Order: sequence, then structure tokens, then C-alpha cells
Amino acid sequence: MTPRARFAFDPRTIDAASLRRELHGHYWTFGSFVRGVVRPERPLVDVPFSTTLIDPISGPLALDGRLAVPEGGAREAVVVLHGLGGDVTSRYMLLAARAVLDAGMACLRLHMRGADRKGADVYHAGLTEDLDAALRSEALAGYERLYVIGYSLGGHVTLRWAAGHALEHPRVRAVAAICPPIDLAAGVRAIQRLDRRPYQFHVLRGLKDQYAAVAARHGERTRVAPIPVEQVRRIRTILEWDEWVIAPRYGFRSAEHYYEQAAVAPHLRAIEKPALFVAADADPMIPEMTVRPGLARISEHVRVVWTGRGGHVGFPDDVSLGLAPRRDGDLGVEPEVVAWLRAQS
Repeated sequence: MTPRARFAFDPRTIDAASLRRELHGHYWTFGSFVRGVVRPERPLVDVPFSTTLIDPISGPLALDGRLAVPEGGAREAVVVLHGLGGDVTSRYMLLAARAVLDAGMACLRLHMRGADRKGADVYHAGLTEDLDAALRSEALAGYERLYVIGYSLGGHVTLRWAAGHALEHPRVRAVAAICPPIDLAAGVRAIQRLDRRPYQFHVLRGLKDQYAAVAARHGERTRVAPIPVEQVRRIRTILEWDEWVIAPRYGFRSAEHYYEQAAVAPHLRAIEKPALFVAADADPMIPEMTVRPGLARISEHVRVVWTGRGGHVGFPDDVSLGLAPRRDGDLGVEPEVVAWLRAQS
């Protein structure tokens, strides 16, 4: 049976102010993506990154990404994680890398497993092993201080890692999560709204391409690729993806069991290093109502910043988070996030 999420949406309950807020969130979410297509960011001067970890199911697993280092070298580096269905070429990843390089630090944009379309495996919101392997990699061994920035699902992975592994890495001084979900079940239910379906379509398009590469490499009906590609192509919701692909691959009983086991909200109190949580009031993909309840009990080390401007990982060029003075040429939230991270050392 096709899993379905129950949700309620009555357009009669939306007043003029709420409608303006909704439209603002959609504009900066969709508009940021369109801007990246119409006016791409300047190419970065970077080199390939690779490292390997051993997965108990898929065996030796290669991770890759792109590493950019400022002229003259650097003593600090930032690892940046993408969102669900994204990759290292996503516009927000390039904006983060630019801000990191402008601050005189190196930047590793990491592909979570399978995001490079090479078919290694599929990833999920609670999978911290890939980030851990990158931080332990030879390519980052020479840096004195490390930081992590995660976007959307990558932000969730970052927080989950910080709650469970951060103390094992003394060189990692601080982390930041931008527009992350923290209650996975609530987030998936919310995105079933009809006006959110285009976002699901966009995310699933990338996931389906990744799965096709996994099936071609490992074969269909294996633990890594549990169902035929044809069936994956018919998936219409993130809930179905989690039920048919993620749950069987990682041994969860169901999508709901995965959400319960992987969600970071119950673990936020365990974070013992400086962590920044940035969210937009009008985020249409990770709605405010799915996030605020989970922030009721968090570690004193987590700083939460809500902004009334912007959407999902897309923000006006002149937005301010109140974290650091803005300089001429600063665009979006990334320069302030990078400045805040560095200030925690």
C-alpha cells in the first residue's frame, strides 16, 4: 500500500498578512533557485576531494567533493553539507564556499554518499558517518581548526553529528545548521500540502537520479537498492521515498520508525560545542510550526536565530542575522554565519 501522510489545510484560515508571508517565503525559496540558473555563481578554483569509509552493508565506500583553498593557504577549514536531493553545485553551497574563502579559510563541499550520481549508496537524515569520515580525512589533517555548515537535511545531519560525535573531534570548534528540519515526521507531513508539492517534485527528481545510479552499480532488489528503478520513478512523495528506499536500506521498520529514530530534536540537549541554528519564519519547505516545538529544550550551547526575511536556504542579499557587522560586498546569511563560527574559537 502506498504510504500517505495526513494533513489539514483550509485556505479560508489565511488572512492577508499570512498570505504575504507565505508568498515571501515562496519567492525567496524559488527565486534563489531561479537566480542560480539564470545568473550562476562565479566558478570556484578548487580541486577534487576523496576519502573512503567502510559501510557494513555496501562495503568500502568512496566519498567525494570539492576542496577550495585561498591563495597562500589556510590554517582553518569549513566542511559544507548539502540538502536532500542537492549536491556540491547547489547555489547555496557555492555561496557558502565564497564566504569561507573570503574569510581566508579553506572550504570542503562534501557530497553525501550517492549525491555525486556515481551510485555508491543513498543517504538519510541521521547518517553522520559521512561527515565524520570527511573530518578524519587526510585532506583535512593539516588544518588547526575545523567548522561545519549544513543546509536543510545537511543541517540536520550536522546537528545530529554534533550531538553524538563532536567531542571526539577537538579541532572542530563550532557548527551551523541553516534551515534544518528537526522533527522529521512533522516536516514530511507539512510538505504534503498541495502548494508544497513542487518542492517535493524538485527534491525527488535528484533523489531518483541518484537511485538509478545506485541500482546500476549494485543491482536492483539488493539491500542498497531494495526496489526496482521503475518503482522508484513512480514515487510521488518524500514519505514514499523514505518508506520504500530508506527504511529497508537502513533496517528501519517503516518511514515513521526512521523519523522516530533519526530525528535530532530529542538530542539537541546533548550538543556540547557551539552550534548555530538559523531558520526563516516563512520557510515553505521546513515550516516554522514543525521546528519551534522541538527547540523548547535545547543545549545552552545552541544559539537560535530566526529571520523574518527569506525562504528555504534562500535569502535577500542584504539580510542581517545580527551576528556580525556586515561588510561591503557581503551577500545573504553566509558571511555572518562564517564570522560567527570563527568567533567561537
